[in-house]
Amino acid sequence: MNWIKVIAQDELPENGRKVVKVEQRNILLLKHNNKVFAIENSCPHLKLPLQKGKITNDGAIVCPFHRSAFDLATGNPTTWTPFPPGIGKVMGMISKEKGLSVFPTRIEEGSIWVEV
Repeated sequence: MNWIKVIAQDELPENGRKVVKVEQRNILLLKHNNKVFAIENSCPHLKLPLQKGKITNDGAIVCPFHRSAFDLATGNPTTWTPFPPGIGKVMGMISKEKGLSVFPTRIEEGSIWVEV
């Protein structure tokens, strides 16, 4: 794994989001509760983008399409495809419950670094 400098620290304000391309991956950077998170910008359910997902008070991102939720720190699913009602459960069977890829971050010399 390599540490890669992705953006200047001041480009990501509190509650900010930015998608960056790192070694062929689209990674979503988020700043929540004064901490920087880096996650795959693709829901593991149907590979749809997460950048417009809601951040919950308990530190999860909710997929805007089928409302699967994933812990920002671990990537573990906290909810799996509850939407749309009735159909969501069936859609969840299309793809087994999977975690979201998360990447370590650090701030050094005014820049955000991601380990991939």
